[in-house]
Amino acid sequence: MDEVTFKSDTVLSDVHLYTPNHRHLMVRLNGMGQPVFLSQFKLLWNRDSQTDSGVEGGRHAMGPAEEMPPSGPAGARPPLGSGCRSDATIQEGLGARLDEDGDLDVERRPRAASDPEPAGPPRDKVHPTILTQEEDDPLADEAQESSPQDIIRIEHTMATPLEDVGKQVWRGALLLADYILFQRDLFQGRTVLELGAGTGLASIMAATVARTVYCTDVGADLLAMCQRNIALNGHLTAAGGGVVKVKELDWLKDDLCTDPEVPFSWSQEDVSDLYSHTTILLAAEVFYDDDLTDALFKTLSRLVHRLENACTAILSVEKR
Repeated sequence: MDEVTFKSDTVLSDVHLYTPNHRHLMVRLNGMGQPVFLSQFKLLWNRDSQTDSGVEGGRHAMGPAEEMPPSGPAGARPPLGSGCRSDATIQEGLGARLDEDGDLDVERRPRAASDPEPAGPPRDKVHPTILTQEEDDPLADEAQESSPQDIIRIEHTMATPLEDVGKQVWRGALLLADYILFQRDLFQGRTVLELGAGTGLASIMAATVARTVYCTDVGADLLAMCQRNIALNGHLTAAGGGVVKVKELDWLKDDLCTDPEVPFSWSQEDVSDLYSHTTILLAAEVFYDDDLTDALFKTLSRLVHRLENACTAILSVEKR
């Protein structure tokens, strides 16, 4: 298969759209028969830095191993959202921009007149090069050049139907991962619950400092992908001592599934730990359907009434 032309009824994340074609390594087919790709992201951090600012002592950010085009998001507060850009770009921000509700507002950097047009095919037609596992891995050389602690590898699908968008990597997840790297003290030793975790990228980053992360979503195929990604990045979570537990959490149901016959169900011990110790709730790019958005906030309401401790909810979303 030399090329894939995505149909008009599918949804494609910008993260995949702007990744150069040679970076699309297809590694397998999932349980739904969808091609699964492997993408690599490089962490720009300094584990020795303990400053609150995130600027003095090192850079704390993440982005694709291949730099995003000029239309990508720029960090409103260095280095949040800065990805793999140069130090000069990281220093551009003068302070955090807040919207009318007081939320952190990270804007896409407008393209300057001198910026070249992005290379590659237009948005409505993308031709990833399809490689098999047996062929040379174009990510391998770069991974060898970087420390394992600098690389996160994520399996994902591309150009999915709307009901499967959780299998893609979205900008909101990258921004949330940036925030976790930038605010490590907030997550240190905590118990964290991520809702609608998708590929599990943000949960993996949280586990580099948190004690326990409950990575939740719905669908056995999607949750199995989360589990594979956690296994792929065990070097990151092991270094921080965090544990990631993949669990089903359906926003349309009032209770957690505790049936041991159901994959990714909750044990009584996990339910007790969740309600007794969780202090941080996360969600990234989960606002794309009115009914699901209503269900999410009903779920948040149920959770906060059952949690024994006050908690902080951090939600990341791209304005569309």
